[in-house]
Amino acid sequence: MFDKFFAANRYENSHLNFTNLYMWRKPFDIKFCVEDGVLYLLNRYNGKYGAVMPICADNLFVGAVQKLTGLFEEMAVPFYMGGVEKKYADMITGDGAADFVAVKDENNFDYVYNSDDLINLAGRKYHSKKNHLNAFRKSYPDAEYLPVTEEIITLCKLELNGWYKIRAAEEEDDPFIAYERAAIIEVLNNFGVFKLKGGAIKLGGRIVAFTFGEQLNSDTAVIHVEKADPNVRGAYPAINQGFVEREWAHLAYVNREEDMGLPGLRKAKESYKPVKLIEKFNITLAADKAGQTDA
Repeated sequence: MFDKFFAANRYENSHLNFTNLYMWRKPFDIKFCVEDGVLYLLNRYNGKYGAVMPICADNLFVGAVQKLTGLFEEMAVPFYMGGVEKKYADMITGDGAADFVAVKDENNFDYVYNSDDLINLAGRKYHSKKNHLNAFRKSYPDAEYLPVTEEIITLCKLELNGWYKIRAAEEEDDPFIAYERAAIIEVLNNFGVFKLKGGAIKLGGRIVAFTFGEQLNSDTAVIHVEKADPNVRGAYPAINQGFVEREWAHLAYVNREEDMGLPGLRKAKESYKPVKLIEKFNITLAADKAGQTDA
């Protein structure tokens, strides 16, 4: 059902697919319903309610948003809709039916790359990436790229546990570390159900890097997860390049999701030279903002 709705339009937001919504359904308390040809999605985090943009035909979109504002009014909470693609933000802010306010959410812009760039790493702009990849191949000639299958999922989970042990020590107060680990384990335990593609690098009997993703729209793949042993130089560029080359060369673009405002992650994503950013907007009602200010 979700796939049918998401396939009916061209969406570029990396969150608009069943896998992402399912992975984060628990921490964000995601609820859904289908009514009159529209897929509605609500979430709640830290007691704050929000909506995902309605998934439907374009001619139904404005009416669906108006229905959502009515629901928020019934719940007596301020209207908030996050992660709205620019096309749809323009549709409702230009409609005039309600006083919507759209604010760019730059920390959640998606980074999109040419698949050929990620495969070939050609030119001066990718010189350092190519050096890391060549160093990996020279240092670890026995490293083997493998598709993610049931046979190696246990090894992937062992690598994941090691990676999160390091992260948890570095960022003790980040609740998303535990959320993300649990979500990835759940996907790996049911990998075939999600119809994902995955890749892994095996070295010395263990998995030192793995990744998985899926086709997002007609010409773009989305990478949901990419993990590697930080102590193995070149493991990240090796799994990135290998996965795109083997699974996504037939698509023009690769969406590697957002940086969440984290400086290190932003630097890493910018270093691969995105060809475009998928803008996302948070939508509120001016009346709600006025009410909050007066209060």
